[in-house]
Amino acid sequence: MDDTSLALLREGLVKHGRLRVAINLGNASLARRDPGSGALSGVSLALARALAEKLGAEPDFILYPGAGKVVADAGADRWDVAFLAIDPKRREVVAYSSPYVLIEAKAIVRADSPLQHVDELDRDGVSLLVAENSAYDLYLSEHASHVALVRAETPGASFDRFKADPSSADAVAGVAQSLEKAFAGDTGFRFLDGRITAIEQAMAVPVAKTGLVEALTEFVESRKREGFVREALDATGMQSLLVAPPA
Repeated sequence: MDDTSLALLREGLVKHGRLRVAINLGNASLARRDPGSGALSGVSLALARALAEKLGAEPDFILYPGAGKVVADAGADRWDVAFLAIDPKRREVVAYSSPYVLIEAKAIVRADSPLQHVDELDRDGVSLLVAENSAYDLYLSEHASHVALVRAETPGASFDRFKADPSSADAVAGVAQSLEKAFAGDTGFRFLDGRITAIEQAMAVPVAKTGLVEALTEFVESRKREGFVREALDATGMQSLLVAPPA
């Protein structure tokens, strides 16, 4: 990054030497907290720390249970930079860098379900649990015509409800890696074939700071080009995730 871009980001994001970073713990493939030590890890944390170091700031991590709550706080001056899935509806309140990672949204059903493929979800009489205002909720709200979307507050809440209540829905949607972790080894559930959508994950700022996007994109592209994003994914066991192609 050149000095002009760094100065722009420093002026627009750093306050009193601190960088407030919104971290969505609802997507464990990108950010997670160790239940024992409380230590935070994941590619989003790695990028946040790298940006703070570039800007000569200390990162303050503002933790959220789901992306919807991050977006809801975009205009409340509670965070300076965030990590979110790109969605057209969210552009009303946030502005995005280029994407750094591509992830898949998939669905899980109970083992005895007649459903076999995600294409069978969009039918009358089929219900699907989703995390409210998640990227896949927004995608399905726009593109699905028949499936009944049942919304839970967070991804974890949707997984727990689906496990606990057989009448809650016919299937539950989520990020593939989060579903794998939540339902690992449970033979009472299985993945549907296919994917709901591929989701682009990017860094974001409140829409009032749209002027910072070009410089933020420059940071993201440099981290991809140097192999930083790939290394961060591999270091946290996310080899199956794809680094987004160059912008």
